[in-house]
Amino acid sequence: MSGDATTGAGDALSGLDERAAARRLDDLAARIAAANRAYFQDDAPDITDAAYDALKRELLALEARFPHLVKPDSPTAQIGAEPAEGFSKITHAERMLSLANAFDAADVADFVTAIRRYLGLATDAPLSLTAEPKIDGLSLSLRYEEGRLISAATRGDGETGENVTANARTIAQIPQRIAGAPAVLEVRGEVYMSHADFAALNARQSASGGKIFANPRNAAAGSLRQLDAEITRARPLKFFAYGWGQLSAPLASTQSDAIARLAAMGFPTNPWMRRCDTLEAMLAHYALIEDQRAMLGYDVDGVVYKIDDLALQARLGLRSTTPRWAIAHKFPAQLAWTRLEAIDIQVGRTGALSPVARLAPVTVGGVVVSNATLHNEDYIAGRDARGGPIRDGKDIRVGDWVQVYRAGDVIPKIADVDLSRRPADAQPFVFPTHCPECGSEALREEGDAVRRCTGGLICPAQAVEKLKHFVSRAAFDIEGLGARQVEAFYTDGWIKEPADIFELRAKFGSGLQQLRNREGWGEKSAQNLFDAIDDRRRIGLGRVIFALGIRHVGEVAANDLARHFTSWRAFIDCVERASLEPAAHAPDARARKPLLPQSPAWAEITGIDGIGEAVALALTSTLSQVAERASIDRLIAHLDVQAPPARASSGSPVVGLTVVFTGTLEKMTRAEAKARAESLGAKVAGSVSAKTDLLIAGPGAGSKAAKAAELGIRIIDEDGWLTLIKGIDAANGPGDG
Repeated sequence: MSGDATTGAGDALSGLDERAAARRLDDLAARIAAANRAYFQDDAPDITDAAYDALKRELLALEARFPHLVKPDSPTAQIGAEPAEGFSKITHAERMLSLANAFDAADVADFVTAIRRYLGLATDAPLSLTAEPKIDGLSLSLRYEEGRLISAATRGDGETGENVTANARTIAQIPQRIAGAPAVLEVRGEVYMSHADFAALNARQSASGGKIFANPRNAAAGSLRQLDAEITRARPLKFFAYGWGQLSAPLASTQSDAIARLAAMGFPTNPWMRRCDTLEAMLAHYALIEDQRAMLGYDVDGVVYKIDDLALQARLGLRSTTPRWAIAHKFPAQLAWTRLEAIDIQVGRTGALSPVARLAPVTVGGVVVSNATLHNEDYIAGRDARGGPIRDGKDIRVGDWVQVYRAGDVIPKIADVDLSRRPADAQPFVFPTHCPECGSEALREEGDAVRRCTGGLICPAQAVEKLKHFVSRAAFDIEGLGARQVEAFYTDGWIKEPADIFELRAKFGSGLQQLRNREGWGEKSAQNLFDAIDDRRRIGLGRVIFALGIRHVGEVAANDLARHFTSWRAFIDCVERASLEPAAHAPDARARKPLLPQSPAWAEITGIDGIGEAVALALTSTLSQVAERASIDRLIAHLDVQAPPARASSGSPVVGLTVVFTGTLEKMTRAEAKARAESLGAKVAGSVSAKTDLLIAGPGAGSKAAKAAELGIRIIDEDGWLTLIKGIDAANGPGDG
């Protein structure tokens, strides 16, 4: 761009007053946005490069003359953004969900059957779904208010993501302004890189001595998460919209019509999306996309099916992290052969000894793989948990040529062994009976597929893995304290248990000299770490329970427990009673099933919908250990543990109530009723107790109704329940995935 051209544009604008300049700015922004859509989205440029450059020059000149009229979403903001020191966080107004997976036609059929069962639909009742390619990219949420792009955030942990607004503004396919949209619109989609652009990027990186990316997804993710938005602008990123989050008004009544409306607003949507009225049509479209996979020009790893009717989506609702109304049908794993160079044993946070295959690096599905899981000692030996043969009974030995696949295109695993290439001196692998980290005996209980170290707190591997789990994303998620930092701090003796993390600031004092002297740390980064730790002193109960790393207590179970007990004190008191009450007794650890105590506290824990005996036993056995409990108490002393947020809007008549369903429900399925109650803020229990507030009894109600009457608990029928909750909006806007 020449200086004369810019000056000429400025001279032409010299006669404009402020009102005319504002109108011209809007006109130029709209024309440039339309040109970007034509070029990047439609692949059909409607103006020449020279004409496009002239529009940009005029816009620059006008903004220079009237700087107070420059808007944050100006096309000029897509170029040369100031480098940020780090990403701030954005809390999603609606959670960004992941998807459950299906790996074959039977899984998809089960998904459709489960939906019909949940909704009470007959097998011949109409049920339409959409089918679209699952783009292998990076999820992004774009928030528009009054038609203007306000913010952009990555998925993060589903609740909180990284603020990448400046970077998203550099992606030409993302509109800065839209027309005909609700006042508030969160568009969810995928940032990706085409195969051609990826190859060209790697060629440029190689020529300049820069980083070579392993695959287009990594390139896209790395490009979007640059602290310097100018780098992002130089990368050829693209975007597909597939759903939405928060809405001030519905987009449409169906998924397919809502996506069509997003397309009309200017968002790129996938042309391979189809509406399917039968299971056969869904599977046929899956087969077509799989057949054309190599010709699409971008990476896809499956097909996503979604219920088309948004009213049915709302009825189906959400699980903890996935919607019931959608599933990802993954493409078959991709295969490759390579040499097994070693088998290492890793010790996890629960003491599990996990074998890992160290492989001669091989590319599988575009990703270089050098490690793969071997599951357990039975899998290495060529048998299943019942002693039956797998891989025709072939064991796995160091030196073997093995077939590697990526399950769901994610976790590398070993599928087969080529015995014809086995070295003559290859020996059967002998699984260790003692922990390789601490030397303690490693026992395998009857009925358990895994051998576990008995060292407990004296085992450094367990301690380190517990600490890594503690700071993981779904747990405390402390900015600047990841797995690598945990290992280093543990080795230096700075942290040995979670409570030590919250004493780091006091330990180092105001000078921060010890931490500052470490490679990669300065005074600012050390201060940022301590501030991030302090930010996590106030934390939700579900995260705390999950962070403890108790066996069988995953994220879903932790949140179920948190919603039931609402406070740490109530939770720990109940677990203590379940451990100490006379009716409780220790189960036989060698038995396949524990002998179940039936104390009131035990019954309360196992009565929580979704919590079983295995979780209750893990809680009581872990939290009754003196050393473990003392460590947890030291941690809790540093925290302000918060009750989980209400899952319903204010005005729900059942927030905080414990409800039980019994008998036959005639207007909704039992699963739908439970999900509806939980979405309104109620706690759903599986049994009646003195803590039950409400029993919903259908025809055929038996002992539960009798016990509720005996305890004086309020009992209503299904119609009474529907009347009670009538008019309450239980479901947030669906459309994510």
